[in-house]
Amino acid sequence: MEIPPYPVVDLFAGPGGLGEGFATATGSRRQNNPRFFLAASIEKDIWAYKTLYLRHFFRHFPPGEAPEAYYHYLDGAIESAELFASHPDASHHARKSALHLTLGQENHADVRKIIAERLSNASLWVLIGGPPCQAYSVAGRSRMQNMPEFKHDERHLLYREYLRVIAEHTPPIFVMENVRGLLSATYNGDSIFQMILEDLKNPGSALGVLSARSPGYELHGLYCPKTLTGPAQPGEFLIKSELHGVPQTRHRVFIVGVRSDLDIELPQLTTREPPTVEQTIGQLPKIRSGITGRPDTLETWTKAIASLDKMNFENCAHTETIRNEVTSVFEFVPGLFRRRDSSYPAQSADTDDAVAFMYDPRMRTLTGHESRAHMPSDLRRYAYAAAFAKVTGKSPRLRDFPSALLPAHRDVTNGGVEKNFTDRFRVQLPHRPASTITAHIAKDGHFYIHYDLEQCRSLTVREAARLQTFPDNYKFEGPRTQQYRQIGNAVPPYLARQIGDVVADALDAAKEKL
Repeated sequence: MEIPPYPVVDLFAGPGGLGEGFATATGSRRQNNPRFFLAASIEKDIWAYKTLYLRHFFRHFPPGEAPEAYYHYLDGAIESAELFASHPDASHHARKSALHLTLGQENHADVRKIIAERLSNASLWVLIGGPPCQAYSVAGRSRMQNMPEFKHDERHLLYREYLRVIAEHTPPIFVMENVRGLLSATYNGDSIFQMILEDLKNPGSALGVLSARSPGYELHGLYCPKTLTGPAQPGEFLIKSELHGVPQTRHRVFIVGVRSDLDIELPQLTTREPPTVEQTIGQLPKIRSGITGRPDTLETWTKAIASLDKMNFENCAHTETIRNEVTSVFEFVPGLFRRRDSSYPAQSADTDDAVAFMYDPRMRTLTGHESRAHMPSDLRRYAYAAAFAKVTGKSPRLRDFPSALLPAHRDVTNGGVEKNFTDRFRVQLPHRPASTITAHIAKDGHFYIHYDLEQCRSLTVREAARLQTFPDNYKFEGPRTQQYRQIGNAVPPYLARQIGDVVADALDAAKEKL
């Protein structure tokens, strides 16, 4: 007999990566129907919310049964208003479950009421999400640690909003996610990580709202099913995405809490090989980048890169081999290269499971596969970097660049070649998982250079989304910069699905004991 799906409440939902994974989880029973449904997802950013709203509309329909109008929208044949008007029930559902709200004191009463109504007295459900993480990130702290107000930055304490929902609604299980920097972050000299663990063990006590409805929680890492009895070891909570089939070396903290009155043991995550960058994005249509500051034509673009042949490479390693790679490729570039190609690729017969997870055979149009424009100087750096990676099998450091290609930046001129930002230009190597896709990709593409020298560009929105394992039918709303930011801040759905499988099995075990 099939078990009905469990409700999910998603806080700080972003574009919905964590929720998407749970919505597709099947548990070890591998039922045809998903084990969770998105009862409420809360997000304050308007563009992430619009993405979330569209996805909740899509999720209203059973798997594989989204209306043809949805694909017309992906094709660009209709506007979103027409899509939503054509299916009012699904639009109403999305309006109820995807919520544009800011978590905080001013909305406590509304949020409490919404969650209670959406759960509708469900006894078994799961709370997921994580507070905004700027103040926890290693890069963020390095920039802000000398600022007097940093020690009192409220972003350190946003997790208390998550804590308040736990105390008020007592979920049987919660999953809290955050960046790796959380493990080393401090607040007034104390470890934020240890502070959070202590508070999560007894949310009611931490908030000063002790009552009969404020039970304690046993905390688990997804690599250690047993309840924590001694000091927490960071490795018990740090999940490495590449060990779970995600084509990206993304390391994040996941804390799972199980209500103390539930005598269940949390299953462990299992490992699986990830696809490579090439396996993940290599079958997408080839496109060239744009070019800024000059006429944006294929001829101008090609000449800007081919001018590397006239540069003085001094005594850089592999100079001639790299020069030959660049010049031979750009002696002839197919005239069909465009900046945008929305042709949806056919699925390979040997597709990796993570890539199959993203594929939708009903699609006709690939969204988000349009390149950014780059300065001619950056095009040459990208071409050199891609050629260097092809010749050496590794991405170049600044010291590997000829001086003619080094950027005129103070971090470079003040000893940066050896000390700071030595991998300022990073090629995503074809036969490995990608490096972490972060929100920085919204600012420039220097860390995300495509390995294919012929394309000589940074990653598109769709390529970044694939490396984050978002399904191809997942459309990101807003300007391109906002789309990149949404993707960089999200949890990979393919990883989230595996966590959802674990939680589904734990809730099934709890159901058997009720």
